[in-house]
Amino acid sequence: MQAYIEQLQRHLKMRKYSPKTVQAYSRYIQEFLINAPSPLPPEKEIIFSYILQKNALAAQSVNVRIQAIKYFYTHILETPLPFAIPMAKRPGRLPSILSRAEISTILGVIKNPKHRLLIALAYGAGLRVSEVVHLRVKDIDFSEQLLFLKKTKGNKERRTILPAALCIELQRLLVGTTQDSHVFVSERGGGLTTRTAQAIFLEACKKAEICKAVTFHSLRHSFATHMLEDGVDIRFVQELLGHKHIRTTEQYTHVTNPMLRKIQSPLDRK
Repeated sequence: MQAYIEQLQRHLKMRKYSPKTVQAYSRYIQEFLINAPSPLPPEKEIIFSYILQKNALAAQSVNVRIQAIKYFYTHILETPLPFAIPMAKRPGRLPSILSRAEISTILGVIKNPKHRLLIALAYGAGLRVSEVVHLRVKDIDFSEQLLFLKKTKGNKERRTILPAALCIELQRLLVGTTQDSHVFVSERGGGLTTRTAQAIFLEACKKAEICKAVTFHSLRHSFATHMLEDGVDIRFVQELLGHKHIRTTEQYTHVTNPMLRKIQSPLDRK
């Protein structure tokens, strides 16, 4: 089994898959191989039995396991599956959005200036938690007010906007740093961890008495929604977010339709 896992990891790294994907695929294939017969035939029963064991998991988790199995059979065993594996249907949930007033309240309760800047930049530039903690000084172009993001989700690069309102505060924070320094440095040195950034955000939400279910990613959802509310073309929003498909960006149009707010309930009609 270990030889398969090592071969899988080498192949994924050679094809420039992200460390998270390498880790996830390795774990899921190891999980799959524990109860699988050897040698491993491309049989429906073996694969479907494993997938059904994971049926209680979220659809996205099930689908990543399916993708890992397909990759393993195709590239490591060199035996592409002669049958289709149906992907788990993902529930059509709307993204959790913070209002502008809620964003303002959250920023207002954060006393640590660096932490407040971290949350403000994540919202103001539409960044994922991994993107904001890995941001380096050389990724910031103050003259053009742009951020250059490298090795984002899917190992892609993209540009997004740098809020003018944060430029002076950012420049103060970066005094004495080198181009390779992390923008947000931990007390131990090096960049903050994603877990720390998430904890900062959730603690701020608690202090701000935000009752809705939100995560750090809600800042990015809110950025997209508020941009569309301000009339920014959806194609520009797609580019700023780094979405491959416009359909991904279109989910925000379901929560930002201003016409819905003008519709009066029959209960309110006199």
